[in-house]
Amino acid sequence: MAKQQACAATGGVLLAGGLSTRFGAEKAVAKLHDGRLMDVVCARFAPLARIAVSARPSSGAERHARACGVDVLHDDPMHPNGPLAGLAAGLAWANQHRLRFVATAPCDTPRLPLNLFPALLDRLDKASAAFALTPDGPNPLCAVWRVDVLPRLLARLEEDHPSVRSLHADWGSIPVHFDDAAAFANANTREALAALEAAP
Repeated sequence: MAKQQACAATGGVLLAGGLSTRFGAEKAVAKLHDGRLMDVVCARFAPLARIAVSARPSSGAERHARACGVDVLHDDPMHPNGPLAGLAAGLAWANQHRLRFVATAPCDTPRLPLNLFPALLDRLDKASAAFALTPDGPNPLCAVWRVDVLPRLLARLEEDHPSVRSLHADWGSIPVHFDDAAAFANANTREALAALEAAP
């Protein structure tokens, strides 16, 4: 499938439902440059057909997304806490909009490559998912997923919340190499965010 066609069949889901314990406040809506951290990450979804934000009810991320006219997704309360619950909500949302793929990214990765999702979609082929791999290791939530994996994911979440890495391993996901490990840096603390903002 050509990149343009694949992007047109893909929804981007920003994963912003965490508790931000190390950050000390809700990092998704932390200020970065002239906007919010989540806005910078959402910009990476620009080539895709639609965007949604996975957020906790009544959170700052939910309020900001709604103010921007972006769809908001909530985890099923029956699912274990964790990013795969957000992925499940994203896959269900994409299925409702008749999309074939979902692209995910954590809300605290503002330097992701601009071509991240087209590159992942280009390598997906017939695999269940593809994820970014750098010299520093895998970035399992910087990924694209086939929407038709939803039943398998729901079955797993009935048992527990596996690690995202183990899920990729079980499903035979495709690792896609990116040379610049710094592009995948996380703003897990206020100090890390300040360093990312100051970086050239």
